[in-house]
Amino acid sequence: MTPPLVRLGAPVLLFVYGTLRLIDGWDGHHDKDGALWNVGHVCFFVAFALLAVLTVHVYRALPPVHGTAARRRVALAAAVAGVFGAACFLWVIVGDLFASFPELPDALQIAGPALFQVGMLTLLVLLVLARLVPVWSPVLVVAAFTAIGVNLDLIPLAAVLLFAGLLPLGRSPHPATSPAL
Repeated sequence: MTPPLVRLGAPVLLFVYGTLRLIDGWDGHHDKDGALWNVGHVCFFVAFALLAVLTVHVYRALPPVHGTAARRRVALAAAVAGVFGAACFLWVIVGDLFASFPELPDALQIAGPALFQVGMLTLLVLLVLARLVPVWSPVLVVAAFTAIGVNLDLIPLAAVLLFAGLLPLGRSPHPATSPAL
């Protein structure tokens, strides 16, 4: 359904970022000018760029034929929210890397991550309803988002959960057995 680089690269890079973040913080602070911070944030940036691409792939994987107009509108809104939310993450990451980069407005710093999560989860639930992924796929993705929300030190665990949750996106759909969106 989605290319391996897209669906698996994002969680792997998120894992690298989280691990480098942990190592960088072992002494009680994060060196924002250090190599671990910079390399980690570049991995974080690429991970979220891939998650934006993944959002579009998941949207395109939804079967359009015979779907209700309401479901198609929900899917499009979810895809837009997911990509917009990922773009907000990217803006903040660039700001973390370059102090002179303008800050994302506070409202978008709060809304962006929520939009990304709601958008991605909505698309995954629509895939579940279309019987293209198992129900545990969005459950693991919710668990990943929850882990990050609990403590940023749980990013490596969240990356593993995200990896597992996105694995079913690699299966080929069986159009004869999957209902339309």
